[in-house]
Amino acid sequence: MKLYITAGSPYARIARIVILEKGLESRVEIIAAQTRLADSPYYRINPSGRVPYLIRDDGVGLEESAVICAYLDHLDGKPAFDLPAGDVAWEVRRLESLARSMVDGLAVWSRETARPQDERSPTVLQHEAHRSARMADLWEGEIDHPVMRGALNLAQITLACGLGLEARIPDLRWRPGHPKLNDWFDHLAVRPSFAATAPPGALATDAPPNKGLPGSLGSGASSRS
Repeated sequence: MKLYITAGSPYARIARIVILEKGLESRVEIIAAQTRLADSPYYRINPSGRVPYLIRDDGVGLEESAVICAYLDHLDGKPAFDLPAGDVAWEVRRLESLARSMVDGLAVWSRETARPQDERSPTVLQHEAHRSARMADLWEGEIDHPVMRGALNLAQITLACGLGLEARIPDLRWRPGHPKLNDWFDHLAVRPSFAATAPPGALATDAPPNKGLPGSLGSGASSRS
């Protein structure tokens, strides 16, 4: 199988973490796709130009990190990230949705920050900065929830991939005033699957780093997740 990603995409990182957690490295080739580039060869593979994008062994493509993660999780018949039984499933869904909301806003901020200085929208930058501050406050209160402190799940993975965008967004400062969130993130960040997929810094390109991205597709544009 082939998983197309960009190195800075939090959505692609979610899928990459699942691959490592499930021990699927030998079954999935990671390929760096160049997005937001006119006539990128990647668009012939996935016309939407979005990542992640998984080409299954039968040649069928899957888009959206949630769909890709579910598919990968079920390959061995022993899913680790399915929703639990009973009412707790709604809590997992609630927290995963909150984490996804934070990621969505930070992804917009990251893309806007990656534009040339004279093309950035001050309104968008300010809006997303304020959103991230509100969400950090919310998560400082939610991070002690048993779902966020128990066995690794997609709510935890999603939130951590959002917070990890501090490496890409110089003005993202979610740490001050949120000691519990700091401790939670720093503990998870050293887990091998998270350390191996840490995003490049704000000035990096979407070319593949020295490890973890053996292939690449397209070149020549600045980093945009």
